[in-house]
Amino acid sequence: MAPLPQDSLKHIVSLAKRRGFIYPGSEIYGGFANTYSFGPYGAELKKNIKDLWWKTFVHRRRDMVGLDGPILLHPKVWQASGHLDNFNDAMIDCKACKARFRCDHLIEAALNQSADAMSLQQMTETVRNNKVKCPKCGAQDFTDARHFNLMFSTHMSKTGQEGDTAYLRPETAQAIFIDFKNIIDTMRVKIPFGVAQIGKAFRNEITPGNFIFRVVEFDQMEIEYFIRANTWEKTFEDWLASMHAWCKLIGLKTDRVHEKEHPQELLSHYSRRTVDLVYDFPFGTSELYGLAYRTDFDLSRHAEFSGQLLTYTDPETREKFTPHVIEPTFGVERTILALLCDAYEEEQLEGGEMRTVLHFSPLIAPVKVAVFPLMKKEPLADKARMVFDLLHERWNCEYDESGAIGKRYRRQDELGTPYCITIDFDTLENDTVTLRDRDSMKQERILISKLIEELNAKINN
Repeated sequence: MAPLPQDSLKHIVSLAKRRGFIYPGSEIYGGFANTYSFGPYGAELKKNIKDLWWKTFVHRRRDMVGLDGPILLHPKVWQASGHLDNFNDAMIDCKACKARFRCDHLIEAALNQSADAMSLQQMTETVRNNKVKCPKCGAQDFTDARHFNLMFSTHMSKTGQEGDTAYLRPETAQAIFIDFKNIIDTMRVKIPFGVAQIGKAFRNEITPGNFIFRVVEFDQMEIEYFIRANTWEKTFEDWLASMHAWCKLIGLKTDRVHEKEHPQELLSHYSRRTVDLVYDFPFGTSELYGLAYRTDFDLSRHAEFSGQLLTYTDPETREKFTPHVIEPTFGVERTILALLCDAYEEEQLEGGEMRTVLHFSPLIAPVKVAVFPLMKKEPLADKARMVFDLLHERWNCEYDESGAIGKRYRRQDELGTPYCITIDFDTLENDTVTLRDRDSMKQERILISKLIEELNAKINN
């Protein structure tokens, strides 16, 4: 598969706004950097992804339960987890124009070399010795690189003797760890088992960007899978295979998804092994999902800092031990961006006409079926509304009777609607409708009485 053109993201951003998928945040006030609203179709797409993920990884597995933890956790949680000390990026400022950059990104862009293993001092020296220019103003006068904690802080009363500072969670994982004891006390779970959660996370990124790829507020779909230590390697590979299967299920092209192993010296403080699933975005190959072996770091640290016993007792042998953890993490916004990039096509038709189409999988498409009367008059419109009511009970459908039929098709193509149904004069004679396929644009006649059966097979297959 050829890489996406560099300028394709610009067209995707334009389509996303024009068709009600994604709007710039606080636009009427001039915008608010790196925040976005998901419009009516974006909200449907987002919900479809979350619902399918929950069905796939919770409802269809016997070893999974769910949790919905709070965004605000006790400040000691972040001390125990290591986020207060270790959740940092290297920041550097241009003295001339005051622009702020992630120092490793600045070095990588200017010198085409990795800065992942560099210390702050090495980054500073690299920038100065190579006379790196500011991307904003062209000056070569930077501050020293320094650590910048990525957590948003807020203030609230009664958080304890340490003061009134609390933090918006940078990951959903910790809510699962601190409720581990409650889960094993109230649910009949046996090792190995997992806890899934979907929720908001917040990161005060230095240089967010590339549309919704790196934003300050985002949704995570995350699993903490509790195991015995001696099974971690097989369990890790099993989850890696499950993550690839998920990519295929939602319709991502497999040759645009790759694995990237983190070298040992660059692992997070809690991880013994991490593999990212990376995707070929228009701006480069970047992280889509992550899989980490967190060992028993989190449960052990929370036990130490809270004074609570966070062990598991084997119901048969009565052995007590601290479980280890495999963590698959899925970002919702990055999933949506990858799907938009994968699905977007500008196709030239016979006669030179161009159509823009989103080839979404029917499983996650915001609208499953659109229903059109050939003309906006009775009895065609009445029959079309009857068909719409029949289908709308099962799927999210649209009814459209305005404009030429060709323009209505093109609008649904841009929304990624997989099937369109047209009610014409033959419908009044024999109770059949025209069913149009988005990708092939082929049409077939279907009896109204067979519509649900036919569509169910196509949408859920």
